Amino acid sequence: MDSASTLQAYVVGGAVRDRLLGRPVSDRDWVVVGATPQQMLDAGFRQVGRDFPVFLHPGTHEEYALARTERKSGPGYHGFVVHADPGVTLEQDLARRDLTINAIAESADGRLIDPFGGQRDLQARVLRHVSPAFAEDPVRILRVARFSARFTDFTLAPETLALMCTMVAAGEVHALVAERVWQELARGLMEPLPSRLFELLRACGALQVLLPEVHRLWGVPQPPEHHPEIDTGVHLMLVLDQAASMQASLAVRFACLCHDLGKGTTPPAQWPRHIGHEQRSVKLLRAVCERLKVPVECRELAVLAAREHGHVHASLGFDAAALMRLMDRCDALRRPQRFAELLLACECDARGRTGLQQRAYPQRARLLQALALAQSVDTAALAADGAARGRSGPQIGQAIHAARVSALQQGLPAIACGP
Repeated sequence: MDSASTLQAYVVGGAVRDRLLGRPVSDRDWVVVGATPQQMLDAGFRQVGRDFPVFLHPGTHEEYALARTERKSGPGYHGFVVHADPGVTLEQDLARRDLTINAIAESADGRLIDPFGGQRDLQARVLRHVSPAFAEDPVRILRVARFSARFTDFTLAPETLALMCTMVAAGEVHALVAERVWQELARGLMEPLPSRLFELLRACGALQVLLPEVHRLWGVPQPPEHHPEIDTGVHLMLVLDQAASMQASLAVRFACLCHDLGKGTTPPAQWPRHIGHEQRSVKLLRAVCERLKVPVECRELAVLAAREHGHVHASLGFDAAALMRLMDRCDALRRPQRFAELLLACECDARGRTGLQQRAYPQRARLLQALALAQSVDTAALAADGAARGRSGPQIGQAIHAARVSALQQGLPAIACGP
């Protein structure tokens, strides 16, 4: 028997939780009790943790962390003193975790160690904090909101919501760094029901701190003939859940989140109309992207969606020249995949409305076919012909543009109605 197998090690956290829920288990985290860092190294483990001792198993490469406790030493989630030594018990280690459902350990022989009632809360479908120490780490507010979006049939314990509200009131959320906020928001957006993440952040007051541009959308009315749900915040949640139901990428879901931010700055005297909200949305989302250090691909698609979603919705009435102008503005010929994602975001917007979730959106198919027609133009032949005739670069560009418009004009009758 190798020395690694003799360690007193337990599977902890998400792997235990997901197995008990009957969900797939992708990876396992382990806690080791009664060992020193040197004993881990002697057993062949490789140390990778900087803030506290974490090791990779020599065979499986799974993470093994020494049992540890934490003591709050400053604001935010960096402000902790970590204590790990052979005297720290498994129960002490589990006590520092966020939720009871994540504070269950499993021994090598399958025995469950559950000192905080995690199995009970799994059965009752409740998200509940382990101890008052939850309040020491503001990242946990984001994690709980993300778990709410993942475990869609769970409810949040009232005392946990009250504690989260207290944390927000104490200013803990202001200490979160941008990279960690984006990481948790991005993961939450990719959960099955992302609306629950934002609804929970709104309920505890964290949304107003982290994303005031989104928070102010609730209570802002929209024209009922286009939006049966009327409230812009309600619409936004429907759009996000529509994107999730369509298995959209993170970039599409972020674009959906930001597409209507400008409606939150429409003067009430102009409600329920929101003339010019598109450009206001672009300005606001750029500030969000800068603040949260949002990746470029998400930022670029969000700008397109905010600026062009109204034009995409109206595109069934566009002639060939107008369609070409729209595709040119979106750089569709050079970035066809991004254009396809824009159209998906627009479909989510159109279907993210009360009672209209299943309605057809022929604009998407029509614009994809229009792009295919424009791509079918033999630009190399046109460029060669233009060069042979002594035409300048701009003249050749104009000829290519005209040929693409002509291709749309010839092909449009066959696709004008869409599927």
